[in-house]
Amino acid sequence: MARREVALGLAGAGWMAGVHAYAAAEIPGVRIARVASRRVERALALAERVDGEAVSFDAVADGVDGVVIATPPAQHASQALAAAAAGAAVLVEKPLCTTLAEADRMVAAAEAGAVIAYAENLLHAPVVQRALEHTAALQGVDLLEVRALQGRPDWGDFLTTGWGGGVLFDLGAHPVAVALALAAPARPAEVRAVLEGGPDHPVDEHAEVAIAFDTGLVARIVVSWRHAAGPVWDAQVSSPDGVVCVELLPDVRLERNGVEVSLPALPQGVAPQLEELGYLPQMESFVLDAAQARQPAVDTRLGRDVLDLTCAAYRSAGRHSAWVELPFDGPRDASPISLWRPG
Repeated sequence: MARREVALGLAGAGWMAGVHAYAAAEIPGVRIARVASRRVERALALAERVDGEAVSFDAVADGVDGVVIATPPAQHASQALAAAAAGAAVLVEKPLCTTLAEADRMVAAAEAGAVIAYAENLLHAPVVQRALEHTAALQGVDLLEVRALQGRPDWGDFLTTGWGGGVLFDLGAHPVAVALALAAPARPAEVRAVLEGGPDHPVDEHAEVAIAFDTGLVARIVVSWRHAAGPVWDAQVSSPDGVVCVELLPDVRLERNGVEVSLPALPQGVAPQLEELGYLPQMESFVLDAAQARQPAVDTRLGRDVLDLTCAAYRSAGRHSAWVELPFDGPRDASPISLWRPG
């Protein structure tokens, strides 16, 4: 699909960076040229796999068209802005960053011309794209529910305050983005949340969130790391004239009024989840963004909107689940977890 070779850098060499590398490998004319990681051995291993070069973070944007940021959230803003300043397009993993002040700087850079995409892969997934088309045909949506349930992560720093937040901040970025897309053009006006922690860590591991939109719709989001039986990601939208149901995990399926809706055929030879969960379409879009210096469809403004709602939800949970108005008017230099449990 690329008319010339597009070289990419990877900031991060963990599981998510590996997924992006697999997606890039499916696109003709695209190569991973540089890999950086906090752990040198990981950078070397991934660089060898993709036939690239292991480098420092300071050098990951040198000589490449785009950089994928797949490091811990606290590093996203500084690394994305550095890559953009070096002239590279940037794809930033979710969550966009840890504070709204950082998000503001990223949005400002994009508005000044930097190409910075927000890596919400589900918005590129064919099943979600098709669900958005069917939802747009519904009149007077009165129910919207999105769930992401799975087991607790047993790797990385997800269970530490340094990550920025727990299950709602990290895993919850997916259902929040999907809910905002399914409810559009309605805009969120208020949010309330109940967060539950665990006995052996300081962050939230189960969240139930209500989002009140300006149309009167109240959407429900449930996110949990307590579903050890396996991942369940789904969404349901209904109105007096129809129901749209989406299943993402463990299987991909779309129904309209109880009738299954056909989905596009999978590309031959591609791992199904790369296409079904949107990783390959997302990378294809980013490659074109980088090659053509075009502004991405899924951008920093969406990432900031998701973080804004998330911060308000954590503030709500810290105030006995009181409704909190949107946009959030609280401190812009605070991480979500600090708004729930200060200090």
